[in-house]
Amino acid sequence: MVDATVTLVDRGTIRADVNNMLEGFVMGSAADPNPDIRMGEGPVYNLVIDHPEATILWDTGSHPDCGDGHWPDELYAAFEHFDADEHALPDALDEAGYALSDIDAVVQTHLHLDHAGGLHNFAGTDTPVYVHEKELKYAYYSANTTEGSAAYVAGDFDHDLNWQVVHGETETHFEDLQFLRLAGHTPGLLGTKLDVDGYGTVVFAGDQAYVRANYHDEHPMGGGLLWSKRHWEDSLRRVKEIERTENAAVYCGHDGDDVAELRDGLP
Repeated sequence: MVDATVTLVDRGTIRADVNNMLEGFVMGSAADPNPDIRMGEGPVYNLVIDHPEATILWDTGSHPDCGDGHWPDELYAAFEHFDADEHALPDALDEAGYALSDIDAVVQTHLHLDHAGGLHNFAGTDTPVYVHEKELKYAYYSANTTEGSAAYVAGDFDHDLNWQVVHGETETHFEDLQFLRLAGHTPGLLGTKLDVDGYGTVVFAGDQAYVRANYHDEHPMGGGLLWSKRHWEDSLRRVKEIERTENAAVYCGHDGDDVAELRDGLP
């Protein structure tokens, strides 16, 4: 166990069709062949893990200009981060009691557009940015070809960054803080397992589970948010095993209740 604190960094709210978050949430029937689509909102957040070995930023959120041309128009229409410009990373860190200069390392869970848009703040610096090998390769492949996923924007991550590439299924680079490859949403999504003195074990699962229903009810995300459902199911079993055997608390990537719990630190 390590003497660490966790601070929430509020990056605003994203709006999208709930069918992206929960597979088959709205479906037609003979009685209702044209049901109304439901839009849902979810928080975008980062974390500062104040660890004895480093002050670590977990994810970097959306680019503040995502609604002003940084994201392709069709992507912004599908995933509207309508207040990103009000929650730029330097300002959000300041509200949380930190400055960019306080950050010693970045853990990039994955490189989707709502998670990697603050990396430009670390371009040209020596700040290590941890990312999984499979994520980095897939992001460049997707952003620079017509294959892969449309959710990667090269302008988010194609910078002069001090990449620290994670290769394994589990790696430890800081005491009692493990990176867990949780493939499914993307090929190289990194979850973070932290053993906190006086609290216990916590897993920040990121977009392995977009909302609690993905994790607790095992309801998959919509197909557009899953690189591989089979890998997602395997990763879900892995996190649930950690929860069961280590009595771990698990937090999801965009769930409002989870964010409410984390606003004052680990409950």
